[in-house]
Amino acid sequence: MVEELLPDLYRVEIPLPGSPLKALNSYIVKGRERFLLIDTGLNREECLRPMLSALKELEVDLNRTDFFITHLHADHSGLVPTLATDTSKVYFNRPEANSAAFQGSEDYWKGLFAFYHSNGFPEEEIKNVREGHPGYRYSLERKINLVTTEEGDKIEVGDYLFRCIETPGHSPGHTCLYEASKKILVCGDHILFDITPNITYWGQLKNSLKQYLANLEKVYTLDVNLVLPGHRNIWNDHRKRIMELQEHHRNRLNEAIFALEGGEKTAWEVAPYITWDIGCNSWEEFPSVQKWFAVGETIAHLDYLEADGRACKEMKDHKVLYSLA
Repeated sequence: MVEELLPDLYRVEIPLPGSPLKALNSYIVKGRERFLLIDTGLNREECLRPMLSALKELEVDLNRTDFFITHLHADHSGLVPTLATDTSKVYFNRPEANSAAFQGSEDYWKGLFAFYHSNGFPEEEIKNVREGHPGYRYSLERKINLVTTEEGDKIEVGDYLFRCIETPGHSPGHTCLYEASKKILVCGDHILFDITPNITYWGQLKNSLKQYLANLEKVYTLDVNLVLPGHRNIWNDHRKRIMELQEHHRNRLNEAIFALEGGEKTAWEVAPYITWDIGCNSWEEFPSVQKWFAVGETIAHLDYLEADGRACKEMKDHKVLYSLA
């Protein structure tokens, strides 16, 4: 589906089959000489077909198209190597640029699987994650040349002048775009309105939840009339949603504390105490991939509590155990 939001600014819904996210919001900005495509969809045919159809409908010439990728997750970056041409600039945040290709390597996933296993994730569940994780199956297929961005960098296309705003938390280098004159915030997965962004553990990002919450405050001050998220509905009141997200994470932290009141636990053992928005009656019914995302977010909250002095972490028998301080 192609939707005109403002003159020369369009939203394209790219389906994400089998994902609770349902679809990716890709945004296309038309200029006189060049086009800008923001986020792409997974590296799979079910995403490529509607993308190519939308580009044709909007008469977008890929030979005159540049790309901005908000962050490295496969649903936002996977199609870039297929769509980008030799004349394209692919704007991508510096913290993730060096690791973008490595994210799809077997060595990366082997290390990540071992880390989750040390946090209590069972081997049999990890086997299922290998089969179903979108990042494992649909990431970048080849290395591409990137134009790395930093805080304050500007990208101009047609009547739009975007400024890069670094907002790590959801990923190590997540970056939003802000158009001050038109009061537009392209926020990727930093702010979502119908669902909450997954804030997980990252080895290269210390205390991801703390950084995420700080960067919610960072964009709170912006003057915004139109918020363009990476998934689901667009909205206009980012401040109200930021306050809701802050409350959401305070509640999760309290649930984690309640879990630890019963004694030391792995992140896998704490996760069932957390309230998750998924259509299952019990933790046992969660698909393995959703358990993976839940445990990753649980680790982020437990590490926040440890850094805040409210929890302790230690290794026992090759397992990471958390307890109340």
